[in-house]
Parts: sequence; structure tokens; C-alpha cells
Amino acid sequence: MSVKILGIESSCDETAASVSLDGRTILSNIVASQVEEHKKFGGVVPEIASRRHAENILAVVRAALDEAGCGLSDIDGIAVTYAPGLIGALLVGTSFAKGLAMAAGKPLIPVHHIAGHIASNYIAHPDLEPPYLCLVASGGHSQITEVLSYTKFRVIGRTRDDAAGEAFDKCARVLGYPYPGGVHIDRAAKKGDPDRYKLPIPKVTGSEYDFSFSGLKTAVINLAHNAEQKGETLDSDSLAASFQKTAAEMLVSKTVEAAKAFGYKTVAVAGGVSANSGVRELMLHECGKRGIKVYLPPLELCGDNGAMIACQGYYDFLDGKRADESLNAVATLSLEDI
Repeated sequence: MSVKILGIESSCDETAASVSLDGRTILSNIVASQVEEHKKFGGVVPEIASRRHAENILAVVRAALDEAGCGLSDIDGIAVTYAPGLIGALLVGTSFAKGLAMAAGKPLIPVHHIAGHIASNYIAHPDLEPPYLCLVASGGHSQITEVLSYTKFRVIGRTRDDAAGEAFDKCARVLGYPYPGGVHIDRAAKKGDPDRYKLPIPKVTGSEYDFSFSGLKTAVINLAHNAEQKGETLDSDSLAASFQKTAAEMLVSKTVEAAKAFGYKTVAVAGGVSANSGVRELMLHECGKRGIKVYLPPLELCGDNGAMIACQGYYDFLDGKRADESLNAVATLSLEDI
């Protein structure tokens, strides 16, 4: 029997909803973005994000059901992102989903946001099945995860400070690019010389698969500030290219090393930074040399969306995962906690 899951996502600044059929077929995918509103502040303002979620969520869910051609009576379960993310934003989504599930008499399925990002690859790649290794890189997270099954994960490497996407945005800001900065870094990098500036690649002693982006971010900021103080002209395109090259090398090299050490011949990439052309190209190149198959999500599924939550919600539904009173404690949890 086919299973339809309504997925709801509100962890940051996108209010999103989607209906999936048996996990991998997406019947609708509605996203209400707040990017233009947050752009003038140079980043996401949590209070504004929460208010906009409250204003948008009903219309977004209705649109997702309408586009899918179904009503609540046709839905088998309601999946919602419960963590990690902005606390106020998460509370809007989880509160709405809890009320909807109670009113409709449907099971409520709590979905971990990072598990959702990983699941985005299932939508685009019907042949992808666990086990495999996945690099998750976004504005708030950077980690290397063993995907042991559709619902079981083991994190073997993570950032010790800044996330990759955060570093992209902050470096973009100092170079004069608007928020969100990742896409502007990517565009500028195509015009610059990636070898113009020598940037550090931080090492995490005793944790060979962990990342540290703080030093790289600081190096870019210092180069920009020093040039400004000395009245020198900064080659911003080349600094963007140098930063992107270094960040991509950090992410890809550790992922490839982990795949070799743990015996994986399949690697996936997920999260907002998976849209970066430098990361995508280098991952394909390095894995190709080693006979490792790579799966990349389409660009429209790299950012936050409801489809990935509906997809992961399907597998959590089959695994018997249901919400209880613990969903009231919306917190930033590790993927290993689910």
C-alpha cells in the first residue's frame, strides 16, 4: 500500500511543506523564503524568522496539499523538523504540526533536520541505498556521517567551531557581497585566481575527520582588513576563489580519507554547501580517481525544503518512529541522538 507523508520544515528562514509518495516521489514542494527580508540585516534575524513562519505556515501547508491533489484524510502521517535549528522557528513548525496531527487524527513523526538533508539524495537518485558515507555541509552544520540505514547514523567527523556555510557567508560579507553569501562567493570564484592568496588549512589534533573553519575565515577577514588599512586594492574575486578552493579541499579531502578508512565506495553530499560548484567538482574529481561513486542533490534540494522532511519522514514512519512528549523539548541535538 502506498504511503503519503506531509512534511513540514521551519528550522531557519524557509517555511516549507511537501507531500511525498512512498518517500521518493514528491507530489508537491512549496517553499516560502524570507531571504529578501533578512538580506538587509546581513543574516537571519531569529525573531523576524519566527514571526514570518507563524504568518506563512498555514498557507504553505494548504498549497502543498492542493498541489499534491489530496486532503488531510489522504495523508498517512505528518512529519516535522524538530531539531536542530532556531528555537522560535522550530516551535512554530512543531506546534502547527502537533495541532494538525491531533485534529486530523494522524501520527506525528519528528524528523531530525540533518537526516532530512541526507534524504534529499533519495529523491533525486532512486538507486541510492544505505550504507554509504555522507558529507553534510550547511550554514549551521558540517559533518561526515555514516548512513548505516535509512534511520540509523553515526557521525565520524564534525566541525569544532564554525560551519562551512557560516564561513562562506561571513567571508562574503567582508568582501562586500550581500547575504546569503555562498552563491556570490561561487560566482566571484569563477572569475578569480584560486592560487593568488595562500590560506591556511587548519588541523584538528587527534581528530583526523573533524573540521575547523574559524582560522580560515579569520585569515580571509584579516587579508581584507589589512588591504583596506594600507589603502591597497584587494583582488576580491581571487580571494573568493582562494577561499572556495581551500574550503572545498578541507571538506573533500577529509571525506575521501574517511571513505577509504571505513571502506565505503559510495559517497553522498548534502546541505546548502552541496550547491557550491567548487565542492561538487572537487568531490567528483577526487572520488572518480579512487573509484568511489558520488551522489549529489539537485540544486533545488540543497537548501532547506519540505520534500527532504517528507522523504525522511516516510522512512521514520516505516521504522515506527512517533512523537511523544519529548517533542516539547525542541533542542539542538546531534544526529547520533535520534
